[in-house]
Amino acid sequence: MLRAHPALSYYREEPLTQPRRARPEIISHRGAHQKLPENSIPAFLRAIELGAEAIELDVHATRDGEVVVHHDPIVRSANGVSAEISAVAFPDLKRFPLAPGVEIPALPAVLEAIGSRATVYVEIKGRDIEPLVVRAVRESDATCAIHSFDHRIIKNVKAIFPAIATGVLEVSRHVDPADSLIATGSRDLWQEVSFIDEDLVLRAHAVNARVIAWTANDPDQWKTLAGWGVDGLCTDKIGELATYDW
Repeated sequence: MLRAHPALSYYREEPLTQPRRARPEIISHRGAHQKLPENSIPAFLRAIELGAEAIELDVHATRDGEVVVHHDPIVRSANGVSAEISAVAFPDLKRFPLAPGVEIPALPAVLEAIGSRATVYVEIKGRDIEPLVVRAVRESDATCAIHSFDHRIIKNVKAIFPAIATGVLEVSRHVDPADSLIATGSRDLWQEVSFIDEDLVLRAHAVNARVIAWTANDPDQWKTLAGWGVDGLCTDKIGELATYDW
């Protein structure tokens, strides 16, 4: 349940380096996957057509070092064969299509397809693949940021590429939400939506960070979240959010 919080007097007024938006950024969670395979190029392009300003996606790496976009570490074929992505060479992923004619995409191909039309938020799920992901991002012209549930990954990313914008994913409410942001040098707090309140947003903003709500699928929450100053809404309902009457 979303909880309002009274105005707090103990926040210092500091200049914010992150500009505040008139409304939250519209972020598509794994693309327009109601009718298209999630984390696929067709789903990403359709989400942009529907009005997404940004795309959130997940990455792993194959045995031969190709960063690929897929949520789970395991892929499954139509006939029930499964394999760990990290144990499969990239050409062999063709045996595990997302749908007829739709293959698991490599991250560089996704970034090329999206281009400058949307920001790409890359969630690292695979282990020990930070250099591979950073290389793919740096070799692309797309605007990217990197986030993860494993905050050690984000520290590694910042050590490799200090200029990249990063974020920390949270599924619980820390006593001080700013701690993880400060420890990792991150710009974005990706907070599970049910733990967001005004206090959390104020604390993030006080350290010049942003709050992105995931996964924000309830239209009854969107205006409240915007009123608290949430900076981005990551949603499965991209068409509905893109046409929402603020």
